[in-house]
Amino acid sequence: MSTVTVPEPVPSVTDDCEQLRKAFAGWGTNEGLIISILAHRNAAQRELIRQTYAATYGEDLLKALEKELTSDFERIVLLWTLDPAERDAFLANEATKKWTSSNQVLMEIACSRSSHELLLAKQAYHARFKKSIEEDVAYHTTGDFSKLLVPLVSSYRYEGHEVNLPLAKSEAKILHEKISKKTYNHEDVIRIFTTRSRAQVNATLNHYKNEFGNDVNKDLKSDPKDEFLGLLRATVKCLTRPEKYFEKLLRLAINRQGTDEWALTRVIATRAEVDMKIIKDEYHRRNSVPLDQAIAKDTTGDYEKMLLALIGHGDA
Repeated sequence: MSTVTVPEPVPSVTDDCEQLRKAFAGWGTNEGLIISILAHRNAAQRELIRQTYAATYGEDLLKALEKELTSDFERIVLLWTLDPAERDAFLANEATKKWTSSNQVLMEIACSRSSHELLLAKQAYHARFKKSIEEDVAYHTTGDFSKLLVPLVSSYRYEGHEVNLPLAKSEAKILHEKISKKTYNHEDVIRIFTTRSRAQVNATLNHYKNEFGNDVNKDLKSDPKDEFLGLLRATVKCLTRPEKYFEKLLRLAINRQGTDEWALTRVIATRAEVDMKIIKDEYHRRNSVPLDQAIAKDTTGDYEKMLLALIGHGDA
């Protein structure tokens, strides 16, 4: 499901570090060389490159990249080079401080990672920021958003496929009752979506549709301008159909007036090694245009080349 292509055989880590050092040397930076190495190494290989580079040259590779690169290309390379847990910690911390999509980014990290990956992200957050992700999310969010996001980032869901069908049926009824009364922020609604396993949530939503005729998300669209409802719908989709969630994120990022590079960069950097093949298929099916064509049309230069390399487009 990863779209990252790694050469066979893989060059030695020493050679990779020497080539990166060479890319930084002289007056201009050799961006193509940086892409050819970092975009074609998996997470374990990139981590080894960082360790070896620091040991060999006495400098953090991320700091070297920061000095040499700029703009959107710098951001995609830096995010990509980070260990996945470090990356999630960085994105979560950034989200607690900045701009309007912050709630969505926090939800995304909590809902699309496995319990173990979320735990690693929280440990990385401790190590880097000397506090917990839970305390930052609690401090920087308010009201219904806080009621949903704090338990989401605190959760450690069961990852198995076992499902309790009587429970699914009873909780589908609870959801329908609360949604019908428009008490979307009710503790039972929050509890079901923040604690149950993905398999259990899916079973509950299947019962909901069979019993009451609609998808939950259709019934949660009663007020399209309600931001909390929007986040709740996104939570349901990210938990149960992540490929559809990320396809929509990419579609909105690319098709809006002026590309949303922040969202585009985040999705490619975080999903390339996870499920980007599925997301690409979903994008093509939904938009009748391959994702690589959409990205090529909307981006330029080294940023475009890095994105295309990460989604497995040719030898970009």
